[in-house]
Order: sequence, then structure tokens, then C-alpha cells
Amino acid sequence: MIRKWNYIYCLSLLAMIGTACRKPYNPQVISNDNHYLVVEGVVNSGNDSTVISLSRTVKLSEDVRTQAVTNYTVAVEGEQGGNYVLQSQGNGKYEIGPMHLDATKKYRLHITTPEGKEYASDYVEVKQTPPIDSIGFMPKNNALQLYVNTHNAANNTRYYRWDYEETWKFHARYQSDYIVDAITKEVRGRHPDEDVYICFASDKSSTIVLGSSEKLSQDVIFQGPITTIPRNAEKLELRYTILLKQYALTKEAYQFWENLKKNTEQLGSIFDAQPTQLKGNIHNINDPAEPIIGYVSVSSTQSKRVFIDNTQLPQDWIAKYPYDCEQPDSALFFNPKTGIREVEAYIINGGSIPVSAIAPTGFIIGFTYSSESCTVCTIRGRVQKPSFWKEK
Repeated sequence: MIRKWNYIYCLSLLAMIGTACRKPYNPQVISNDNHYLVVEGVVNSGNDSTVISLSRTVKLSEDVRTQAVTNYTVAVEGEQGGNYVLQSQGNGKYEIGPMHLDATKKYRLHITTPEGKEYASDYVEVKQTPPIDSIGFMPKNNALQLYVNTHNAANNTRYYRWDYEETWKFHARYQSDYIVDAITKEVRGRHPDEDVYICFASDKSSTIVLGSSEKLSQDVIFQGPITTIPRNAEKLELRYTILLKQYALTKEAYQFWENLKKNTEQLGSIFDAQPTQLKGNIHNINDPAEPIIGYVSVSSTQSKRVFIDNTQLPQDWIAKYPYDCEQPDSALFFNPKTGIREVEAYIINGGSIPVSAIAPTGFIIGFTYSSESCTVCTIRGRVQKPSFWKEK
């Protein structure tokens, strides 16, 4: 027994010593206070507006990814003259309407901070983006694969980038016909403008989508992958639309975006590409060594929208509701078995949402109810139909 306790004592002492010697490791990169300028956007040479987003990087130890910057002066400058000043829209966004730039000239982006620092991109040529031929989709590996077809008969585009905006129509798990009146604190029927069953939600692309026909004899992109949607996603529940925007790139811009994609989306295993230094075309005029993140291209934009209805998908594809929703429970005005005023306890004061009336003899004696997440679509979307929305 003495040996046993001696053994346990020794183990405990070693554990204490090991713990005492352990020191937190905080590499310098985590605490470095480097607020590098980040420039995002495309200078649109055609009929669309130009939107440039400016932000600053933050320390890795901070919760936010970037910090938007305001009160900067942002302008598009022509190599042979011409100055177009963008207006601040707040939250680091700067915008100007269609500029109709001369496709035979070169342009750059010029940025001035309130402190007088000046940043400028290289003067770059204007790229003319060919139209999008079509957007298609097909079931693939239990998901819906969306793809793009485009081409340039002159064979002088070769490098492409796309981004997109998605919008989808969906409904709550259960339709709530009743609501607790905010003034009377009683359950009443919903007015038409209080309906929360059908909603619309939107999202923007968060990945880098590129395509190249450099190694082909013809400048053709056939079924270039855009995005995939899982077969049971809420996006496919009723009706879905995607607005795809296409940009022509120079070879240098394509290489920048390709490296950025590798660094941000294709890391994580020993078989993935190793991180590489990102070299954009934006510089501090007075301090070329200062790192700047971003690449400014000048091009026209082509866009196309398609709608996908759930009737166009395989019949066995059923959207999975994002919350676990049991069948609505029942609440009576007064339950004689328990002596509880259930409507008052569970719905009016309990925060549950009334779904339908319980009226076995024509008189309402209570309501079924469920949670807000299962009955109110506005927690994930909005009831207002987008102006561009079309039904089948």
C-alpha cells in the first residue's frame, strides 16, 4: 500500500512540474499591428456602376476580419487624362455611375487617405468582356451543379472571373395563422401584411470562381463550374435564382486571383498548394515596400440571370428544414385536467407562436403552437418580393 501511494505521489508531482513549466506560445504574427490596405472591386468601363471597397487588415487575435475605412478620396484616372471621382457610400464602399471609358486607353485607381498617403494601381488596359452564352445546371453527386458557357470568337479574352448573387424563395415549416396582439396581449388572426410563411433570402458568392481557355485552340468556356448546392438545401425548396456577373481578365490579373484562391481556399493538407506571396498591382506611391492587398482590373461587365424551380429538379430531392421542428403542440385556454391556462402560459407569456385554432365544436378553445424558428420565416429572410423576381 505504501508503494502504491508513493507511486501516485510521484505521478502527481511530475504532473504538477509539467504543468508549471508549460508556457503560452503567442507568436509575433498574432499580435503584429499591421493594418494593410485592402482594395476590392473592378473598374467598370461600360454601362454598369463601379464599386470599390476599401478596408484595413486587423491583428489575427481580433474578432473581426477587416476594418472598413472611410473619408478616403478614390478616383479613376486615365493615362492620357480624365479623372472620375467615386463617392463614399459608407462602410468602406465608394461608387460612381457608368463612366464609358475609352477602350483604347489605360486607366488606374488612385487613392488618397485623410493623412495624405497616396496609393495607385498600375495603368492597365481595358478588357472587353464577351457575353455569357448560358447558365446551366445538372444533378451531380447529390448536389446541383451550376455552370456557365461563354466564348469569344476573336480568341482574345482567354481569362475569366465570375461572381454572383443568389436569391431563393422558401417557407416556414408551419404556417402561423394567428399572432399575439402587441397591445391587447390576446391571440388574434393575422392580417395579410403580417404573414410570415413565405420569405425570400439572398447571398453573395464567397469563393473565387475562375476559368481559362489558354490551353485551348478556341476561346471557349464550356460548363465552367460556378457553384454547387446540396440537394437538401433550403435554397432549392421552392424557387431559386442566380445573377451571374462575368469579367474578362488580363493574364496578370488571372494569376493574382489564382494565387489568392490557392492561399485562401485550397490549404489544409500536405497535398494542397503551398502558400505563395500575393503580388497585386497597387502600390504606395511614396513607399513601394508597403504591402497592399488587391488587384485592380478595368473591364466591362456581362451579366445573366436564370431561375430554377423545384419542379425542374429530381422528384426525390426534398429540401431539409434547417431547424428540428416537432409537430405543433396544443394549448387550451384552460385545461381542466391540469388547471393551467395554457394559452396564457405557453403562447402569450411563453413566447411560442400560435399556429392554428382548436375548435372541435365550432368554438375556439385553444391553439396549436410551435417555436419562432419553425413558424416565422423572417428570422432568415424577408417577406418583400425582390423587384427582379419572376414566378414560373
